[in-house]
Amino acid sequence: MTRPKFGLSCAIATPFAASGAIDAKKLVTHATACIDEGCGSITLFGTTGEGFSIGPVERGGIYEAFRGAGFDLRRQVGVGVIAASVEEAAAQARQALDFGCRHLLVAPPFYIKGVGDDGVYEWHAQLFRALGSACRDVILYNLPSQTAVTISHDLVARLRKAFPDSIIGVKDSSGNWPYTERLLAENRDSAILIGDERHLAKAVRLGGQGSICGMANVFTNLLKPMVESGQENAAMNALVDAVVSYPVLPSVKALVAQRSNDPSWLDVRAPLVPLTNDLRGALLARCQAIVG
Repeated sequence: MTRPKFGLSCAIATPFAASGAIDAKKLVTHATACIDEGCGSITLFGTTGEGFSIGPVERGGIYEAFRGAGFDLRRQVGVGVIAASVEEAAAQARQALDFGCRHLLVAPPFYIKGVGDDGVYEWHAQLFRALGSACRDVILYNLPSQTAVTISHDLVARLRKAFPDSIIGVKDSSGNWPYTERLLAENRDSAILIGDERHLAKAVRLGGQGSICGMANVFTNLLKPMVESGQENAAMNALVDAVVSYPVLPSVKALVAQRSNDPSWLDVRAPLVPLTNDLRGALLARCQAIVG
């Protein structure tokens, strides 16, 4: 059976209450707005969502909140799996699968640096074996700027061959166009998703199936034509250039706070810190000049 094109999934930011807990109501409201504006799904607990700081109890509460709000988790809600140990990664994945979530965005093991393909392969293999027959809809996550692990082309091929019923694609957030171009060429039957929005349109024109990205928190209207038809957008490229000039995750939250007129969106979890007032002002002025 041919799968439908993956489309646009918002790597949704996570709002925190004054107590430091996740503000579930605000998260559901924001997710609803992202869907209404044209995202096909949202992805909870990814990098933009600070998933590295969110444990199983909080995750379970958020799944319950989305289900209670009427979300179709199987169609609309994917989940980031970010853990160094196979046991913890399996627990995160199993919990999401038990709730029937749409996809698993699986980051590689990130604590030990300089590991080769054999070690990274075995980590994934142990994870998939731990999940057993329930394992499905896995998207491998190439984000070497954060994990210090590159999911090599050979490793993608090796994992796809060994676990064809589990892996549906790769999200490439490397920002390395030659890597992306080869990934697209060698995996035409797989969902290749682009994390760096500046490469999204040309990737779609070469067969890319869409994106899981942070800019969809604010700029879904600009991203949809890029995902649907590979239409270039100079404004989006400039906006990404602006955001990556500052600490990225606090910058995305600053944009959400500005758009929603809600300063509580500025809060991040340690070890992250919010942008200073000066940096936030400079970022917002730069973005305003781009979008008018």
